[in-house]
Amino acid sequence: MRENSKIVTIGNQVIGGGNPILIQSMTNTKTEDVDATVAQILKLEQAGCEIIRSTANNEAAAKSFREIKKHIHIPIVADIHFDYRLAIMAMEYGADKIRINPGNIGGTDKIKEVVQAAKHYHVPIRVGVNSGSLEKELIEKYNGVTAQGIVESAMDKVHILEDLNFDNIVVSIKSSNVLMCVKAHELIAQETTYPLHVGITEAGTLLRGNIKSAVGLGIILHQGIGDTIRVSLTGDPIHEIVSAKMILKTLDLRKGGIEVVSCPTCGRTSIDLIGLANQVENLVTDYEHLNIKVAVMGCVVNGPGEAKEADLGIAGGNGEGLLIKHGEIIKKVPEDQLLVALEDELKKWK
Repeated sequence: MRENSKIVTIGNQVIGGGNPILIQSMTNTKTEDVDATVAQILKLEQAGCEIIRSTANNEAAAKSFREIKKHIHIPIVADIHFDYRLAIMAMEYGADKIRINPGNIGGTDKIKEVVQAAKHYHVPIRVGVNSGSLEKELIEKYNGVTAQGIVESAMDKVHILEDLNFDNIVVSIKSSNVLMCVKAHELIAQETTYPLHVGITEAGTLLRGNIKSAVGLGIILHQGIGDTIRVSLTGDPIHEIVSAKMILKTLDLRKGGIEVVSCPTCGRTSIDLIGLANQVENLVTDYEHLNIKVAVMGCVVNGPGEAKEADLGIAGGNGEGLLIKHGEIIKKVPEDQLLVALEDELKKWK
């Protein structure tokens, strides 16, 4: 996080100024289907989502924000393209923040109306620019889509709002090209102190998207750049939250929660370690209040040693396994009792 970034309030959350980096996601329901949208947001909240974005692509969707907000507990951002009236309507109906591209929302008069509404409702505007929608003149200027062009486009949009005496701004610049995205963030961090929403856009499916996001966000965040993040994955948005939390924890940007480490298996493995490790991953979601490391090891040869740095661990053998606590073997149990023994220790953990 950048200590010098401007502080921006979004509903009941605050970003910028050295505050914790917040995790975002986006609903993939029809926003006007209030029941479905609320149900998805509540699941995302439970998983750890701290800001949610929903499309306001028609009048019914924009008007749904008021009812949705009655049932959720995190700020909701309205995503608007092309129609400035929907941006104003979403704010009237309770959006805590709007995401627009001032370049496609209409002329100066229409942008001015949006800004006036944002001032009236005290709603920040997220200026979003994607490499895929870069202006033709900037592509020609830089001989293609480049990090420099993305930053110039974003700053042009920022200046449009600033010229209207508006500075309650969050900036988002995204590309599916990881290294271009990294470079663009390095450049824009030198250009502005507005808080940055960081993500690798259109990253892909669960495997590819996670790898691209982890690499890109890892490089960007490790440089102290970024105030909110979204891991963009094709699939259930719950996976975005799990991945974002893991990235932040790995970079030591977030404390708390259980870290699970497990060995990759080898010829010595004589238990279903893959299945056991996945069961442990599912089990620990109920113990996120604990700040400990749990090890899942596949054999009793190296298991105790490998688990020494963990707070709690299990190491499988031939039909049986060891329960390890603070590097010490505390009991031997049958293989089918390893998960139960681990959970018993988690329940007693203080």
